[in-house]
Amino acid sequence: MIHMTERLYYDDSYLTAFDAEVTACSEADGKYHVYLDRSAFYPTSGGQPYDTGTLGGAHILDVFVDEKHDVCHVTDAPLSVGSVVHGEIDWPRRFDHMQQHAGDHMIASALWRLLGGVTIGLHISSDVSTIDVAMPEGVTRISPDDIRRVEDDVNDRVQRDVPVRCWFPDPEELKSLPLRKPPTVDEHVRIVAIGEDEMVACGGTHPSTAGQLGLVKIVGVAPARGKMRVSFLAGKRAYDDYRKVYDMSHETAALLSTSVDNLPAHVSAMQEALKQAEYELGRLRRESALNAILSEELPVSPDGVRVAARMLAGDMGLIKDVASQLIKRPGLAVLLGAETEPGRAAFVFARSADVELHMGQLLSKAAKPLGGKGGGRPDFAQGGGPVEMLGAALRILGIEGDAR
Repeated sequence: MIHMTERLYYDDSYLTAFDAEVTACSEADGKYHVYLDRSAFYPTSGGQPYDTGTLGGAHILDVFVDEKHDVCHVTDAPLSVGSVVHGEIDWPRRFDHMQQHAGDHMIASALWRLLGGVTIGLHISSDVSTIDVAMPEGVTRISPDDIRRVEDDVNDRVQRDVPVRCWFPDPEELKSLPLRKPPTVDEHVRIVAIGEDEMVACGGTHPSTAGQLGLVKIVGVAPARGKMRVSFLAGKRAYDDYRKVYDMSHETAALLSTSVDNLPAHVSAMQEALKQAEYELGRLRRESALNAILSEELPVSPDGVRVAARMLAGDMGLIKDVASQLIKRPGLAVLLGAETEPGRAAFVFARSADVELHMGQLLSKAAKPLGGKGGGRPDFAQGGGPVEMLGAALRILGIEGDAR
């Protein structure tokens, strides 16, 4: 006769210590698979991670349901078959998972009642919990107003501390229950009810009342594999997140000498001022570069083309603007670079309409021997590579020396 582990967490999610008899123990890859006659350790299932803690002095590394549907405890040390061992649950981890799982039920219920969404999966990670939802007409996002409706619905029930009940109904009672969705198993169906409007089959651990969640906060809604993924925090996770955001917002407001209430308007004004300052700086840089180039005596190629070659402090946008302004003048070939990192630069080669040079070909010839890249139209080309590309282009044009 095969003995199946009695799952103590079904009857008491708050049980943190128990004694049990070891019924089997085997070694696997330097770890040990231990079976007990009874256990309070929750195995990974239904999107909820396994419990950790100690068992007979050994540390729990994993808990899972095996192919025979029994609970297997993975430990870092062997335990003697037939011995009675003491188990201790890592309570902060267990209670966190209880809060997240109850938060999942309550969000799923609100999404179903308010928006017609059907939850199809839960995942509780170490930082954020997520549920995937099939929404009517394949919707994968909802509005900020709808997110607030769901949050308000859930937190209203949290504030009212509605009861959470878990039980195994008999088949007749099960048929009469107003479940949010059908059970995924036919036998040994466990029901979780939260308040008067959430009831669904679930084998996870939950607090006895919703008030123990404290707070539930949706932190993201985004498409995921054709469904809508809702990310949320419940309980202490939500409190820790609120404290972090509170501290950061107040520190930022203090740095800007304003209040938290005025922070959005203050930052918006700063962004506008920064945009104007960047525009003015760009204009001054363009004027400075143009004046510097036009004030110097430019070298002339054997073909009689004046060549403006220079490295500028800026970016691709700056050198494109400067080149575009310079080639409005006749008789010019313009070779400009802007250093992007030590020893490497972005380049723009351009020419006036009356110059017959092919700038795309010139840039390509200068780039290839040095491992750079570049090319483009006869009148305008761009690329990137070693800063030496500028000197190489000058030599191709028959001009000795390097650009400034």
